[in-house]
Amino acid sequence: MTHIELTINGKVVQADVTPRTHLADFLREQMLLTGTHIGCEHGICGACTVEINGEIARSCITYAVTCDGAVVRTIEGFDEDPLMARMRQAFTEEHALQCGYCTPGMLVAARDLVRRKSGLSRADIRTEMSGNLCRCTGYVGIVNAIERVMTEQTSPPSAGDTTGWLGPAPGPAGGVAVKSAAVETGKEARPAVASPGRQAASPAPIRPGAKPIAVAVGAIEERDGATSITQSFVLEHPRAEVWRLMSDPEAIARCMPGMSLDGPAHGDKLAGHLEVKVGPIAASFAGEGNLQRFASEYRQIIEGRGGDRKSGSRVTGKVDYSLKPATAPDGSEATRVDVVMSYVLTGPLAQIGRSGIVRDLARRIGEAFAQNIDALLRDPDSRLPAAQLQGISLLFSVLIDRVRALIARLFGRA
Repeated sequence: MTHIELTINGKVVQADVTPRTHLADFLREQMLLTGTHIGCEHGICGACTVEINGEIARSCITYAVTCDGAVVRTIEGFDEDPLMARMRQAFTEEHALQCGYCTPGMLVAARDLVRRKSGLSRADIRTEMSGNLCRCTGYVGIVNAIERVMTEQTSPPSAGDTTGWLGPAPGPAGGVAVKSAAVETGKEARPAVASPGRQAASPAPIRPGAKPIAVAVGAIEERDGATSITQSFVLEHPRAEVWRLMSDPEAIARCMPGMSLDGPAHGDKLAGHLEVKVGPIAASFAGEGNLQRFASEYRQIIEGRGGDRKSGSRVTGKVDYSLKPATAPDGSEATRVDVVMSYVLTGPLAQIGRSGIVRDLARRIGEAFAQNIDALLRDPDSRLPAAQLQGISLLFSVLIDRVRALIARLFGRA
């Protein structure tokens, strides 16, 4: 048995659970919070959806022990929530429920969607809610209810205030830096343990004299058969200077670990290599790509395709990045870089693209990329590392972070 302490619907709870106990079973059987329903027990139907540290999660595939120090809210915990009250009313008025079995999870997910996004089309709402299944309504009433509440919202969407992702992979797409929070236990307040791959993870190596650059990484999503992931970071340089560098394909290649161009771009055509090593698999992707530049929008899109003869792996991908004005902590001009990467990877290396750990790897690669851009902006003659993209070393560093987080949690409880 493992002793855990967490806050459920505003109340601090201590309990002993077996390591294999799912959060859904713990909530229903030990806390008697039966509003959390269990359907498929595979994380598919969404009936068990709850909120963990401000982000929704499938409680049937989340272990209770991983929620030690977390703040959990079930459908019962939204009784006084104004947005949930409006969503419940809309569900009633739009006949968005019949048997009611999916409704608790559907309401939690719908509230979270309206909290995060606005102005979605009906098709987009259906896509966003596709992780919650209903066997009765045909979804028309559900979409109507969500659309109605979304239209009525006057405050801007919020990404929430979380302490780290404790649910199943791939996790939320918050896209914001994670703030630490404390859980009141009756003793001294202790920070909730950040989950692996978020705030607890160590940053990429920082060059001497440089400031660390935090990279916010969204969840892994599947769109039209491709894997997509978003990143965002801020560079303390004016937008015009950042654009001057990032609109140059050769400079971008210098900053990306493992990437090199075969020569200068010919119009909108590029050719180059990407060196990757993951355990026993070493691959050299040779390929070509196209460049689209939208200077007035400070935006550039690079699309490419290539393959590695040795491993038989092939990849097609797109990098879409845009620059937006921001303000540095000292009040000076800065630039926020928003990046959307999508790819289709086949062959032996495709195994790393199916793992939730790819989010951690993407963040680390993004941090190295951001640090290299910052170094070139500060000193155009900077010597940047030209090493391979060492996936296995990144993997080990992620695992080390997870061990450290576990040790911190154990000593914190002791």
